[in-house]
Amino acid sequence: MINRILVANRAEIASRVFRTARRLGIETVAVHSDADAALPFVAEADHAVRLPGNAPTETYLRADLVIEAAKVAGADAIHPGYGFLSENADFARAVEAAGLVWIGPAPESIEQMGSKIEAKKIMAAAGVPVLEAPASPVEADLPLLVKASAGGGGRGMRIVRSLDALAAEIAAAEAEAASAFGDGTVFVEPYVEAGRHVEVQVVGDGAGNVAVFGERDCSVQRRHQKVVEESPAPLLPDAVRSALHEAARNAAAAIDYRGAGTVEFLYDAASERFWFLEMNTRLQVEHPVTELVHGVDLVELQIAVAEGVSGAVSAGSTTDVNGHAIEVRLYAEDPSADYQPQSGTLTKLEFSSDARIDAGYTSGSEVSTFYDAMLAKVIVHAPTREAAIRRLVSVLRTAKIHGLVTNREQLIGILGSDAFRSGEVTTALLAKETLLSSAEDPGAPVAAAIALAERTRRPGIPVAWRNVVNQPQRTVFEDGSEDGVTVEWYGTRDGYRIDGFDVIDAGQERVVLEKDGLRTTYAIAIAGDRIDLDSSFGHTALRKRPRFTDPATQTQPGSLLAPMPGSVVDVLAEAGSDVTEGQPLLVLEAMKMQHTVTAPTGGVLTQINVTPGTQVAAGEVLAVVEEAE
Repeated sequence: MINRILVANRAEIASRVFRTARRLGIETVAVHSDADAALPFVAEADHAVRLPGNAPTETYLRADLVIEAAKVAGADAIHPGYGFLSENADFARAVEAAGLVWIGPAPESIEQMGSKIEAKKIMAAAGVPVLEAPASPVEADLPLLVKASAGGGGRGMRIVRSLDALAAEIAAAEAEAASAFGDGTVFVEPYVEAGRHVEVQVVGDGAGNVAVFGERDCSVQRRHQKVVEESPAPLLPDAVRSALHEAARNAAAAIDYRGAGTVEFLYDAASERFWFLEMNTRLQVEHPVTELVHGVDLVELQIAVAEGVSGAVSAGSTTDVNGHAIEVRLYAEDPSADYQPQSGTLTKLEFSSDARIDAGYTSGSEVSTFYDAMLAKVIVHAPTREAAIRRLVSVLRTAKIHGLVTNREQLIGILGSDAFRSGEVTTALLAKETLLSSAEDPGAPVAAAIALAERTRRPGIPVAWRNVVNQPQRTVFEDGSEDGVTVEWYGTRDGYRIDGFDVIDAGQERVVLEKDGLRTTYAIAIAGDRIDLDSSFGHTALRKRPRFTDPATQTQPGSLLAPMPGSVVDVLAEAGSDVTEGQPLLVLEAMKMQHTVTAPTGGVLTQINVTPGTQVAAGEVLAVVEEAE
């Protein structure tokens, strides 16, 4: 019997495992880096052990430190969560060698499925359809997909549409895979342009019994990373559904699988064919949708299997499905700027009670650049798919998410798109457009200007009072354009006067406006020069433009600024060399993803201010390109 579990992970998944452990009466232990010390999961655990440092390689990926932490805390079992060491066979063996219970599959199963190359051979032998590219591809075999053998989450993955680019893309994939997983092995397979990503949840007991808990559709992806997941998969013929479940059961049985795992398939709706992609020998990020429609706690099953509970797993397929569940991943990133990750203070994170929220952060949390950009998972369950979509859009629209740019508007746009609502979604959806929701709210800048003015109010004196008025007050907000957004207003004895709007109520945290008979209430939060507004239109974030420019903030023309905090991985050109517009000059890594910085114009690269390994802050000058005459 397990009495105390250490979760060798962080943030959302650590909190998720703690929740089930508490319900079962099992004590919990958190391990945390210095950057994570103040996050909620640390306080939620009964015990916590510090892993000195910040980078994953010196904290969560240090198997020796994690096992030592378990011994210090008196834990008798380790749950790996997902990512980090969760699919590391050597770590699993080390846990067992230390006399601890490993809440996961046998190390041998991890090894068999850990190499996607070897996994394909095993699946083919078990009769599971697989995708294979020829050893020497020709133009007719394009497009191709380069994938990391040891990885996932889109890292170490490249689409190749020209044979001339194949060698370079393989090299880039190898470098990213080595950085993310410590293994640069990659392989090449055919790329199915309009495929759907459908995966099947299995739980095995290690003795040949495998239970199947339905399937999930995870086709909505950006950069090969999942964004929206749902269960059951829409528009899936019953015969295909049954065949997928059977293939997943055969895959798990072929390796005597133990614990919770997921068999991922690529499905072509036009031909109703599917192929094995990989098997994730761990709990998936998107497991909540399965739990909600099947009424099961997958973490509890993992623990029961690890404890050797008799009858914890019964062979067969769970066909009873209760309604529909959809999950979206809320990321600290800017979809309009090539998904640049964001870091800083998450000043507010609040949701309604109509959803299950699995979050790694809370209001006031600091989001660092050392780890994945996911802030929370928002999951809804409803009787039908249509009802689930409507409810999830409402939860996202009314959430208060302040302080950082997130993908919230993209999620709302995806859920409201015709493609998603029809159920005919493929993995190419976000490759065509970002689907950003664009609900215009002309009153937001007005409400922000009034709230800022209210901060200057003196008792008994109208705001911005003038005996002789010759011009309006002006408040300017940044919107990415040179001119910004200007709000002109007057302060009178009777309140504010603004063309087109009636100010019904005014305060620093609440402003009520009326325009053309429609009254709107704005909840307002001001932090420095950033103003967050929430209303029935949704959320608007504004930044006040200062009246005077600080000379210290000016940079010389041609400066390449770091788009986000991160680490310099590679410098691709030398100072003094000629460069062309769009030429890659540097590679940055932040939140486990690599980002290429290119030349803004053709000219001479006059300065390189960084070297590989340099840590940079957002806005720091990395290099300077002097434009050609």
